[in-house]
Amino acid sequence: MMAKVEKQVKFFYYIKAYLRRILPTTSYSIKIKQLERSLTARQKELVTSRVDYYCRSSVKSSTSSPCCTLKDLRSPVTPKTYYHDTYEYARFFPEELPINFVFGDVTTVPDLPSIVKSRPVAADNNNSILLNLDKARHFVWVHNDQPFHTKKDVLIGRGAVFQEHRYHFFSQYFGHPMCDLGQVNAQGGNPLWIKKKISIADHLNYKFILCLQGNDVATNLKWVMSSNSIAVMPKPTLETWFMEGSLVGGVHYIEIKDDYSDLETQLQHYLAHPDKCRFILENAHSYCEQFYNRKVEDLCSLKVLEKYLLPAE
Repeated sequence: MMAKVEKQVKFFYYIKAYLRRILPTTSYSIKIKQLERSLTARQKELVTSRVDYYCRSSVKSSTSSPCCTLKDLRSPVTPKTYYHDTYEYARFFPEELPINFVFGDVTTVPDLPSIVKSRPVAADNNNSILLNLDKARHFVWVHNDQPFHTKKDVLIGRGAVFQEHRYHFFSQYFGHPMCDLGQVNAQGGNPLWIKKKISIADHLNYKFILCLQGNDVATNLKWVMSSNSIAVMPKPTLETWFMEGSLVGGVHYIEIKDDYSDLETQLQHYLAHPDKCRFILENAHSYCEQFYNRKVEDLCSLKVLEKYLLPAE
């Protein structure tokens, strides 16, 4: 059975995004109550925990010299998907409410409490309010994947090599017998590393998949953790809606050193211990499941904005 890759079709994504600008909406409080009634007590507890993780700031946006109001989200500029994904939930709130946002690949903490897609895991990141942005690209899932034991005993890695840390990895391991690496960008990197892009389905023929951070987080980490292949990466330093900062090496993924020096040792260790591989796969799948319920995701997003836009006095 071929694995099923669950991802949004961009054409329909944009149709729905622009329809939201003309369709009537209810208030945020009514929408939140509707969603809460449809969830179990346990699901609502998890929503509360996640909202507190995403929004750690207690500073009201209107007291922080906001750059915009919610009304400004109705006129998206590049990157448009960030406006669409924020407006999907902001439309339930009064459009005159102030908001700060920093859209794009964010690797630092804003000076003011702001909506962002990504933030540093370490340091004081209270001003970084996470929302699920650019999710059509980032949130892709794999279902009905082939069993782990049927896959090749190799680490597969395809990606753009622009950043110094990716260049360093490829310099060490391109051509290594335990790795199948390929650079997909024609400019930059090293022309000797260039290979064609391959599909997600082709990645899934391998037991181990490289998940290196790029401009921010590793984009492929979500679908890798939902598959029957295992993510291999250093400990994340950046996080998004996927809460990468809460992942644990040896529990959710195979952790390698920041200088990548123990990659071969780690791969050999896990190949020799299939029970540890099964343990990681079970935990990775369980972790991903918390993002599968659409009503839970909607409630999390609305309550993050409620906490940010209308914090309790």
